[in-house]
Amino acid sequence: MKISLFKIGLALIIVGMIWISVIFVETEKNQEQIILKQSSSFEMKLQFTGTDIGFYKAYMPEFSGQEIFIQILDLKENVIQEQIIQTKMSVGYFDFSEDGIYTLKVTNLSKSQINLEMEFGNTNSKDMIPPGTMIFVGSIAMIVMSYFKIKNYKIAQPDENIS
Repeated sequence: MKISLFKIGLALIIVGMIWISVIFVETEKNQEQIILKQSSSFEMKLQFTGTDIGFYKAYMPEFSGQEIFIQILDLKENVIQEQIIQTKMSVGYFDFSEDGIYTLKVTNLSKSQINLEMEFGNTNSKDMIPPGTMIFVGSIAMIVMSYFKIKNYKIAQPDENIS
């Protein structure tokens, strides 16, 4: 069996995708399910170290137009990011640069209670650079091989004087 550059590229992409998935699954994160009453709020705290990118995911399984307000607070209770969410699911990212406990504060802006699932954690994006490079190299290899195969492909043209 002959191994082509196309197959090597495909293998690199698959291995890189699995590697990134494993890194993301193993990240440090908190998950909570809560029912927020009208005008109430709750907080999630998590220890972050180093400089990287954090994330939060808000999911409302029984969404019917409700609104929530999300704030990310740093060690000194300064607001890093804030957002009003009016969709069933939303994901947001923020940069952090200091070691310490960061806070996710969620407030219900709706006139009814909300069933809410929250996830708050670190993306470990710096650990994803090697597998991302692997995916990039595999993609380039597949594109190059596809170009060479298509370049030599000839299509039969019909005669112009067909009666």
